Amino acid sequence: LRIMAGKVKWVTDIEKSVLINNFEKRGWIQVAENEDWNFYWMSVQTIRNVFSVETGYRLSDDQIVNHFPNHYELTRKDLMVKNIKRYRKELEKEGSPLAEKDENGKYIYLDFVPVTFMLPADYNLFVEEFRKNPSSTWIMKPCGKAQGKGIFLINKLSQIKKWSRDSKTSSFVSQSSKEAYVISLYINNPLLIGGKKFDLRLYVLVSTYRPLRCYMYKLGFCRFCTVKYTPSTSELDNMFVHLTNVAIQKHGDDYNHIHGGKWTVSNLRLYLESTRGKEVTNKLFDEIHWIIVQSLKAVAPVMNNDKHCFECYGYDIIIDDKLKPWLIEVNASPSLTSSTANDRILKYNLINDTLNIAVPNGEIPDCKWNKSPPKEVLGNYEVLYDEEMAQSDGTDRDLRGRPGQSAGAKGSRARDSGKPVLTTWK
Repeated sequence: LRIMAGKVKWVTDIEKSVLINNFEKRGWIQVAENEDWNFYWMSVQTIRNVFSVETGYRLSDDQIVNHFPNHYELTRKDLMVKNIKRYRKELEKEGSPLAEKDENGKYIYLDFVPVTFMLPADYNLFVEEFRKNPSSTWIMKPCGKAQGKGIFLINKLSQIKKWSRDSKTSSFVSQSSKEAYVISLYINNPLLIGGKKFDLRLYVLVSTYRPLRCYMYKLGFCRFCTVKYTPSTSELDNMFVHLTNVAIQKHGDDYNHIHGGKWTVSNLRLYLESTRGKEVTNKLFDEIHWIIVQSLKAVAPVMNNDKHCFECYGYDIIIDDKLKPWLIEVNASPSLTSSTANDRILKYNLINDTLNIAVPNGEIPDCKWNKSPPKEVLGNYEVLYDEEMAQSDGTDRDLRGRPGQSAGAKGSRARDSGKPVLTTWK
C-alpha cells in the first residue's frame, strides 16, 4: 500500500475503461493519477488493512479512499437491520413524531424494511412470528455474501431445520459455530411489469456522515427476472422467478444479452406516470428518497467518519403492488462491470461523476476541505440531503415539531393539515 505515495502520469481514457472492467478482479486499482497525487479505488478487504490498528498505516492529507472504515454497519444485511431498529427505538424514546405508530403497532413513517430476524441468534423469535402466519414465505440470505449467493426461500419450519443440519450444526445455540443468516418476510406481492418481478438499483454517494451529506445518482436502473413471477409454492426453488441479481439471471435461457434485462429509472417513471398517474409516481420516488436518507441517518452515529473517506453505495429497493417501496439491502461495492453497452456508459459516467465530487476540478485532494462541491461539478448527481443546510433552514426542527405530518419532498402535503411540508433532504 505504500505505493500510494508514488508519482505517475494520468492514465488515458482507454486505460481507465480497461481498469473499470477489472474493478472486481483486484484488491485495489489506480483510477486517476497525476504527478502530484494518487487516487485509488479499493476493495472492502483492502480498506480493513488500511484502517487496521495492527498495520499502522497513516493516510496523508492528499490521499482519499472510497470506503468508510466500518461501512459494514450499513452494508452487512444483519447490521443494517440492527441499526435501523436501534434508530427507530431512539426516536421513540425522544418522543419524535417520526416514530409514530398506527393502531396495529406499525411505524407510519419508518416501516420500510421487511420483518427480519438473525439466525441462529433469533431463531425462537422467528418461530413465534412464523406461527402467527404459517402460510407466509420467508427468504434466507447469508449476511456477508453478494450476487444472490446462498439465498433461498422457505415456507415451512422443517426447511429451516434441514438447513441447520446441512450446515453441520445440531442446534441454534452457538452463533459462532456457523455462518450468520438473516431471514426476512418475503415481499410476495411485488409490482410486476410484463408479469415479471424487478427491483431498483440506485446509487447514493456519501461524502461525510457528520454532518451527513449525500447525493442521489439520477441514472439508476431496474433489474428484471427472466421468468414470469408466480407466488406458487411449487416455484420457490426457481431463482429465475424470485432473484433479480444479474449474476443469477444471466445464466437463464431467456436472458437477453442486448438489454440485459434492465430498464432505466426514467423509463420506469414514464411507465408509472402513464399507468398510475404522475402524482402517485412522484410520491413513490419521494418515499424512496426518504428511505435512503433515514437509513443513512440510522448508521451515521456509529459510522467512523474518517476525513479521508467517501462512499458510493448501491441501494436495492423493491416496490410492491401497492406502490410501497421496501429497502432490501445496501451494497458497499456495487458492481461496476458492464453487461450491456448502455450499462457501460452508465457506469463510466457514474465513476466520472463520483470522482468529480470527491476531487472537484481534478485538483490535488485535500481531506480537510468542507466536501461541498460547486453545483456545476455534480454531473448526474443531485444533492439528496445536506444536514448543515437542513439545520440552518430549520427544516428538521420544523418536521419534528409537526406530529403526524408526512416528511415528503418539497410541496408534498401533510396527511391531515393539508399544508406543504418542507423536504428534509434538500
